[in-house]
Amino acid sequence: MYYDLLAKIKNAQRAKKEIMLTPFSKGDFAVAEVLVSRKFLKSAERRTIGKRQYLEVRLSYKENRPGMTDFKVMSKPSRRLYIGYRELKPIKQNYGMSVLSTPDGILSNRDARKKKVGGEYLFEIW
Repeated sequence: MYYDLLAKIKNAQRAKKEIMLTPFSKGDFAVAEVLVSRKFLKSAERRTIGKRQYLEVRLSYKENRPGMTDFKVMSKPSRRLYIGYRELKPIKQNYGMSVLSTPDGILSNRDARKKKVGGEYLFEIW
């Protein structure tokens, strides 16, 4: 799930890794693509090693600081949180972003407001 992916990315960046491998899933890949589009990660690609598929994430650093500082999971399996596009607010004075699962796919808060679509409020990242 995406919350496991976020914790792995945070730990890899704190350990100053360049590349991180994690088992592939379509949901994690969609979340990683959104993080790449907003420069929290350099790239995210699908790799096949033997018979197993992995998600290869290249981590980004800005002046020797990690691309992402922290994250907060908003919607959990025990409590789903849904939000409309009008209720989306800036995160950390626009230094961060929130990610939603919408009918149009996984979107950042800016893209969801542009497309005027709401959905499940997955997490905030900064």
